[in-house]
Amino acid sequence: MTTTKFLEIDGSFGEGGGAILRIGAGFSILFKRPIRIKNIRANRPKPGLRLQHLIGLRTLAELTNSNLSNCAVGTKEITLSPKQSIKDNIRVEIGTAGSIGLLLQPIQIACLGFNTPEKIEIIVNGGGTFGKWAPGLNYLSEITYKIFRTHGFKIDVDIQKHGFYPKGGALVKCNLYPSKSKLRPICLTELGNVELIQGEIVTANQLKKNKVNERIKKTAQEQLKKELKMDIEINSKYVNSLSPGVGFYLWASSDTGASISSGTILGEYNITSENLAKRTANEFIKYIKKEIPVDNYLSDQLIPFMGFIKESSRIKVLEITNHTKTNLELIKLFLKRNYRILHDNNNFIIELQELDKN
Repeated sequence: MTTTKFLEIDGSFGEGGGAILRIGAGFSILFKRPIRIKNIRANRPKPGLRLQHLIGLRTLAELTNSNLSNCAVGTKEITLSPKQSIKDNIRVEIGTAGSIGLLLQPIQIACLGFNTPEKIEIIVNGGGTFGKWAPGLNYLSEITYKIFRTHGFKIDVDIQKHGFYPKGGALVKCNLYPSKSKLRPICLTELGNVELIQGEIVTANQLKKNKVNERIKKTAQEQLKKELKMDIEINSKYVNSLSPGVGFYLWASSDTGASISSGTILGEYNITSENLAKRTANEFIKYIKKEIPVDNYLSDQLIPFMGFIKESSRIKVLEITNHTKTNLELIKLFLKRNYRILHDNNNFIIELQELDKN
């Protein structure tokens, strides 16, 4: 039964940003712990909730029938009291280019703890499928959700319309399937053998005349072939979007079950298509050459999943990001569960120890 005592969380600790809100709110539902988050984004230029945080919290509360305190843009303290029920569908309206990937993060965490209904449908009208400092939906589908699926939690994303900054305007349907069986622990410490590099370039039609996709593809293939001896398949498409934009990412799957990626690199006004391609290719190459099975972006996404699984989980990463540190400390706060970070040459092993042994 849910207790009435609030777990106090300092929103300024760790990386001190929106991740504390998203992970903390998701964990609140998952572990049935009422929370009070204070000092929200206290160290940021604009402290307190931003609109995308507000929409995310309200969506999570409505979907799970939970009680969220009155809050608005700029609010620096919130409380959330979880319920033990969840709706099977919700429709979200986003009037900005707020990241849909970040909107889904606390929801996917919360849903780890449910085994009904059969399917939870989330329809998002508006927002961005790509965003700076946020996981692109294509990346989530090919990397994060692929790993989730392998370990027992299925999430499907159907992108019906893409959205870029500043207008957004995406249309996305996401289906989450609560697991009927026990989720499996994650062990990704070896990259293994990689034979095929895949990639996708998504560009708004407004930039088609500049042959952006063609230039990115050509340069990326040249850079990859120069450094790696693997087959390459890069797909590209131009899409209808309210705002011009470019998103490019590379990924590969290995025989150990790893899925490694460059992360989604976005086009910017001061970056040429060729430089965007080189940056993305080099980001991908460094993981392959250093034999890293979990990229920096994926580690942030996997930590909450690992925290929920009682058995020990281990992942090998290139570096310990601020988001990863924050996520680990939040798990410790909710479960008093120990973790270890081990040096492995110039890399790191993150281990969440078996819950029953702590």
